Order: sequence, then structure tokens, then C-alpha cells
Amino acid sequence: MLTNIQAILFGGLQGITELFPISSLGHTVILPQLFRFSINQYDEAFVIFIVATHVATACVLLAFYYKDWLNIAKGFLRSVKVRKVEVGDTYARLAWLIIVATIPAGALGLAFDKRFESLFARPSQAALFLIANGGILYGAELLRRKARSDEQTSSSLDEGIAKLSYKQAVGIGAAQALALFPGISRTGSSLAGGLLARLNHEEAIRFSFLLATPLIFAAGVLKLPKLLHAPASSVFTIVLGSLVSAAAAYVSVSFLSRYFKTKTLIPFAVYCVVMGIVSYILIG
Repeated sequence: MLTNIQAILFGGLQGITELFPISSLGHTVILPQLFRFSINQYDEAFVIFIVATHVATACVLLAFYYKDWLNIAKGFLRSVKVRKVEVGDTYARLAWLIIVATIPAGALGLAFDKRFESLFARPSQAALFLIANGGILYGAELLRRKARSDEQTSSSLDEGIAKLSYKQAVGIGAAQALALFPGISRTGSSLAGGLLARLNHEEAIRFSFLLATPLIFAAGVLKLPKLLHAPASSVFTIVLGSLVSAAAAYVSVSFLSRYFKTKTLIPFAVYCVVMGIVSYILIG
């Protein structure tokens, strides 16, 4: 099992890399090798720890956007009651966009998650996918700049997101399936998909976080039995890592929500490429 210091390190790592577009899974695979930690990533105790930190991250996302989720839930119920999405009902539209976008990512995750983990969960491969993640972020940023020369700003972020078509939402959701490859970021791929769907950076990060919340929760619920059967000796370590993950996630979502009002994906793209190359050289 992890030591307390390792629990703090991996808890903070999860809270940051899950929300920053730099791949939490890729870093979880790579960093134990870089730091020469004696950790079996398939060990039951380590899997339970990672599940707990994911659930903690999802709880922070839910709390951070709780007002939005209340509005989305009300919008969904309105649409069910009248059996359609009324024109101008932003939150009803947003609810169905999230549902539609979640379907491909969730289905592909259920079908191929274990297969991809077993095929690509080696540090050297994760390093290569991290480089690819940097290329995805950089390419999406360049394509977005060319496509948005006629950009118009909506009166609110949610109104801007609600202008997405269902086809575009499916595309953004499907893009998240790239995160099955350790080193490809869920946030990064959905951000790239959002930018290519003509959202601005602030709208894209907001939709990415809203979309990530049910997906991370679902992944945690599916593995919840493992969490409930955690050995008593590891409970403190799991709780410690989860609290650190939650704190790091809150700082991350607060920072990124402000950062993308004016900034771009380029620094994250550069980081991923450099980190991937250095990691591949050291452990490849």
C-alpha cells in the first residue's frame, strides 16, 4: 500500500491532472517509474485508492457547479414534462446536450477500458501518448483560431454552449474516448472537441467540466464495491489521498475557469510534449 507521503503526492496529482488537460492516467503510469516508487498499478489497494481520488474530484466538480446542476436538472424535468425542449430554454437544451455527449464516451469506456489499460498502460507508451496529447491540444488551438475569425460572443456561457448541435455534442463526447489511451487527457480531448465545435475557450472548459462530472462519478460508482471492501489498514491513507485530491481539484477548477477567459491551450501542449519526451528518454 502507499505510504502517507505517496498518498499526498498521488492525491494531489489526481486532483490537478484530472482537470488540467495533461492526462491524470498518463501521469499515474509514468511518475512511479520516474520516482522509482515500488508500486504495482494493478494492485487492488492502489486501484481502490485511485477510485477514491476520482470520486473526490467528481464531488468537487459537482459542488463547484451545483447551481448550474440545479438549473440543468430543472431544465431536464421541464423538457420531460412537456416532451420537448422549448425554444430559448437554455438549461433544458444543456441537459440533453450533456446526456447525448455522455453516451459515446460512456459506452466506449465500458466496452474498451480494461482492454486499453492492459495494452497501453506501460510507461514508455504513456509517454508517447502524452506527446500525442500535446499535438492534439496544439492542433486544436491552431484550427480554432482559423475557424473563429467571425467569432460572436453570447450573452452568457451557457447560452453559447446551448447553441451546439446534438451532432457536435456527440463529437465532443466521442473525443473524450481518446482518454482511454494513458497519456491522452479527458479534459484536453473534450476541450479540443469544444474548440473545433466553435465554442470559445471559456465555454469549452465549462462544458468539459460539466461533461466530466457524470462520467467520473459513473466510473467511481462502477468500482464502488472495491472502495467498500478496502482493508482497514489502508482507510487512513485512502481518506488522506482523497482529501488532498479534493483540495487540489478545487484549486484546479477555480484556476482554469479564470485562466481560459483570456489564455490558450498552448502552454499545456508544450508541457505535454516536453514531459513526454523527457519521460520516454528516462524510462523508455
